[in-house]
Amino acid sequence: MDSTRVTISIKKSSHAKKFGKLIFDDGSVIDGEGFGYSTTVFGEIVFNTGMVGYTEALTDPSYNGQILTLTYPLVGNYGVPDPSIKDADGIPKFFESDKIQTRGLVVHELSLTASHWNLLMTLDEWLYNEKIPGISGIDTRELTKKLRTGGVMMAALAVSDTEIDVEKIKTQLQSATHYDSEQFMDVVSTKQEQVFGHDEKSVVVIDTGAKNAILRNVREIGYNAILVPWDTTFDKIMSYNPAGVVLSSGPGDPQKCPNTIDTAKKLIENNVPTLGICLGAQIIGIAGNTETYKLKYGHRGQNKPCVNLENNQVYVTSQNHGYGITPESLEQSDFDLWFTNADDKTVEGIKHKKQNCVAVQFHPEAAPGPYDCKFVFEELKHLMEGGTAAKE
Repeated sequence: MDSTRVTISIKKSSHAKKFGKLIFDDGSVIDGEGFGYSTTVFGEIVFNTGMVGYTEALTDPSYNGQILTLTYPLVGNYGVPDPSIKDADGIPKFFESDKIQTRGLVVHELSLTASHWNLLMTLDEWLYNEKIPGISGIDTRELTKKLRTGGVMMAALAVSDTEIDVEKIKTQLQSATHYDSEQFMDVVSTKQEQVFGHDEKSVVVIDTGAKNAILRNVREIGYNAILVPWDTTFDKIMSYNPAGVVLSSGPGDPQKCPNTIDTAKKLIENNVPTLGICLGAQIIGIAGNTETYKLKYGHRGQNKPCVNLENNQVYVTSQNHGYGITPESLEQSDFDLWFTNADDKTVEGIKHKKQNCVAVQFHPEAAPGPYDCKFVFEELKHLMEGGTAAKE
């Protein structure tokens, strides 16, 4: 019998039960209890339907500029692990970037006690340390219905140790920079090259808001991951002699990444094995003559069904995006439809008609979410090794 004992850590919340208000640009106001850091933030409010994974979600750069609503009714019960723990390649093990990327967090109920073997701090403590406000006591079902009906909108999240001046914040909200006008790349992208691994061959990852899980998955298929800034030129990328390239996920409108679009065009023209993920898929699509548009309320969660049209198989996917490829534009483009969304028939994956280029709108790296689609990285590996496309 194994006599090893695991110590289960327990911590109590210490930055909760404050004044909190959620204020929308349509004038509506929802009262709640503030937690985390006392401040007021402005951003596009969105919802995520996942049941777990708030640590990974909050550190996903694709949420930069947004106030995140979690629809699962109880959040924070397993706390937050140690951000300093890294894997053998120096990639953070439990986080998708080096900080919380969301501007604020909205939940129905905050667990005031956190318990887990891997616990370092409570959720409210983490938010406090990173100067991020949160609000609990919100009817997140009703809020989700509001966003599904009216679409995502700008909002203010105010957390304070004293009473909140709603009218003042309403005025500030009206003059706040709209999400669609924000420039995210200089905020979320790496400023310099970073190399992970010591293998002979490498994959260049263009960082338009890359999650650490993308780097981990590149390492798992046996290649170094070279992370480069979003506006890195084609010639600079080729100077690394890469076996392939990944255009990463990230926040905002793909049309605001013109440098990356130009690079994607040259990657396609030169038949460099390339994989696009989420924002990267939209960028690759534009480079191959598709159009993009903003979804009414986006796809955010770990339970989104997608159909692989090559084998008619349905996969449960992890997603986080507010823009997509216009389905009608595919017909005159350089791509064939690969995956489609089983719920709303939106484009979820494309394959180039001639070149070694594929892209998916969902997150095959998961983190959080199911690993059903990790075979997409094997697809890239097959393209790089000159083999036939992987079926799974």
